[in-house]
Amino acid sequence: MAASTLTEVARLAGVSPATASRVLNGSARKPGQDIADRVRQAADSLGYIPNAQAQGLAKSSSGLIGLIVHDIADPYFAAIARGVQEAAREQRKMVLLATTGGAPAEEREAVAAFAARRADSIVIAGSRSSQPENQEGNAELAAELDRYCRNGGRVAVVGHPVVGATAPEGYHVVAVPNQELAAALAGKLASGQDGDFVIIGGPDGLFTSDDRIRGFQEGLAAAGRKPAEVLRTAFNRAGGYEAGLKLADMIKARQAESRQADSGEEAGRGKLCIFAVNDVMAIGAAAALREQGLRIPRDATIAGFDDIETLRDFRPALSTVRLPLEEIGRLATRATAPGGASAREPGENGSGSTEAGPDGGRQQPITGEVTLRRSTETTA
Repeated sequence: MAASTLTEVARLAGVSPATASRVLNGSARKPGQDIADRVRQAADSLGYIPNAQAQGLAKSSSGLIGLIVHDIADPYFAAIARGVQEAAREQRKMVLLATTGGAPAEEREAVAAFAARRADSIVIAGSRSSQPENQEGNAELAAELDRYCRNGGRVAVVGHPVVGATAPEGYHVVAVPNQELAAALAGKLASGQDGDFVIIGGPDGLFTSDDRIRGFQEGLAAAGRKPAEVLRTAFNRAGGYEAGLKLADMIKARQAESRQADSGEEAGRGKLCIFAVNDVMAIGAAAALREQGLRIPRDATIAGFDDIETLRDFRPALSTVRLPLEEIGRLATRATAPGGASAREPGENGSGSTEAGPDGGRQQPITGEVTLRRSTETTA
C-alpha cells in the first residue's frame, strides 16, 4: 500500500498543505491548538509518517550527529562511541557512524557525507598525524571542516585539533593529557623497576603516540633513569604483537647473559619493563611473549595506556593509565550542542576550566589516573 501524503492529511484536516507541514514537521510557526489537533488526528487516521528531511528543514535541525572513528572494533573507540550515543539520546538525536582506518582523506569523505545529510554536528575521535603521506589529506579534511562550520555545523575533535583547521566558530577540542599521564606512569614504574625500559610506539608523526612516548621519556628522566629504547610499529594489536616477537628475542638474550654471568641477582631484579602506548598494543605484545614461552611478570613487566574494557578479562591484570573514555564521548557530543561549548562546569570531576584552544577551538580538559596492577609487579 502506498504511503499517505502530506496533501492527503491536509485535505482530511481541512487545511492547506503548508499548515499541515508546520504542525507535523516542527516549524516554529504553529497554527492554533484546535487546528494542530485536527491535523494530528488526520495524520494518525491515515498512518502518515513525517519526512525526516522536511522536519530538518522546518526545524533547521536534522537531528543527526556524525561520529568518525578509526576502527569501531577497537575497544577504545567503542567506549567513546557509547558515550557519544548516550549524549545523543539526551539531545533526542541519532548517531551516524563512519569508520576510516585513520586516513584523513577518508575522514574528509565522511565529513562531506555527513554535511550532505545536514548533520547538526560531527565528533571525530582518532589520533592526528603529521606524516608526509597525510599532508594532502590533512589539508582537504581541514578545508571540508572549515566549510561545514561556516555553514553552521559544529565539530568536536578528541585529542588534537585537525591539522590546518581554522574555523573560528563551532569548533571544539576535547584535550587528552597524554604526555602528562605518560610521565606520571613512568615515574611510578621507575620507583619499582630495576631493569631497563623499552617503549612500543606507533609510527613517527602520530600525535597521540608521540605525546605518550615523549611523556614517558620525560618521566624516566625526572626519576634519574636513562631513556627507553623505542620500537616503532603499527598503532594496533598486530603492531604490538610484531614488537613482542622482537622483544622476546631481547629478553631471552638478557636471560642467557645473566645465567652466564651468574650474577646472583634476586628474582625480579633487572627485568625488562615494557611500555606500550596503548592497551591493545600491550595485549598483542604479551601474546607474542607468551607464544615464545615467556610469562608476564615473571620474565618481563608490561604496562599499557587507556584502560579499555577488554582488560577485565586480561591476565595478568595490566597496569595502565585509565582514561574516562565514555565520558570523553559524552563531553565531545555535549560540546557541540547549541549553547554547549562548556559541557562540564569548571572543577567538576576533577577537571579544570575551559581553556582557549588552538585554531580557534575551545579545549575541554579531562583527567586520567595511573593504575598499577599485576603485570608490573617485580616480585613474581
